[in-house]
Amino acid sequence: MAARSIASLTISFGLVAIPVKLYSATQPSEKVSFNLLHKTDGSRLRQQYVCIKEGVVVERDEMVKGYEFAKDQYVVFSNEELKALEETATNSVDITEFVPVQAVDPVYFDKAYYVAPDKGGAKPYALLAHALSDAGLCALGRWAARGKQYIVMLRPTADGLVMQQLLYADEVRSMAILEIPKAEVRDSELKLAAQLVAQGTRDTFDPNAYTDEVKTRIEAAVQQKVAGQQITVAEAPPEGGAKIIDLMEALRASLQRAPARARRVEPDGAGQESARTQEDGSTGRAARRPKAAAKRARPAVAREEEAPLRKSARRK
Repeated sequence: MAARSIASLTISFGLVAIPVKLYSATQPSEKVSFNLLHKTDGSRLRQQYVCIKEGVVVERDEMVKGYEFAKDQYVVFSNEELKALEETATNSVDITEFVPVQAVDPVYFDKAYYVAPDKGGAKPYALLAHALSDAGLCALGRWAARGKQYIVMLRPTADGLVMQQLLYADEVRSMAILEIPKAEVRDSELKLAAQLVAQGTRDTFDPNAYTDEVKTRIEAAVQQKVAGQQITVAEAPPEGGAKIIDLMEALRASLQRAPARARRVEPDGAGQESARTQEDGSTGRAARRPKAAAKRARPAVAREEEAPLRKSARRK
């Protein structure tokens, strides 16, 4: 089925105007919703608004909107007054500046839209997309729709342009309020952490690898209810193993549990073997321990027989 556009816009930068169509890049998840029912007879319940002063039900045509500027004190606005304060839709995205793509923190990302060229806009659309991609830039601008004004970001992708709606500065909290304490990280800990990261590194992101397991459980439970079956809840399995407190031990245990990749042991600059992950998940140092143990386990007679040979070799 062909995609259906939600709006026709014009992207303007300088004297260039690009007619485009807007498409929703995401779709709301079909979440399992529940209705409120009367416990005694199972009938649907209806929401009502009650005046806390008179204790009577108030119909919608008797309601007005008020802003509480002080405790229990309101200023009232009519629908006409609120409508006059809304932004007039312009059906255009006015580009104001260009910045590096990485300059915009993803924490500001809101809803995303796909942008495709409209009739007569293929050439300037391709020109803008290629110019942004080659320069590693994105375009920032303003878009007025649905009575509001939005900050938008036009960023290039392999297939075209994406318009990312952004949050305003006052809508994003600063991490400074968390007061995260400073902690010293030792080189040995950082090396083990880097090995753990390397084991879990993938070249691409596959969104299909992640599913909503809670939604799946709820849907299965609903089907059981519909079929008249009794729902049983399995107990959570106990946590296996003792809790590891030491950071280095936790990193080593994580490396052993993760799927190991065969890595070649190479000598480092000092002529010693670097500790690298082996196929069994141990480090190079741990892999050398069996050899040392075997050397200690040889009979004393064999060591005594080899001693004259070693002395002769040193004299030569």
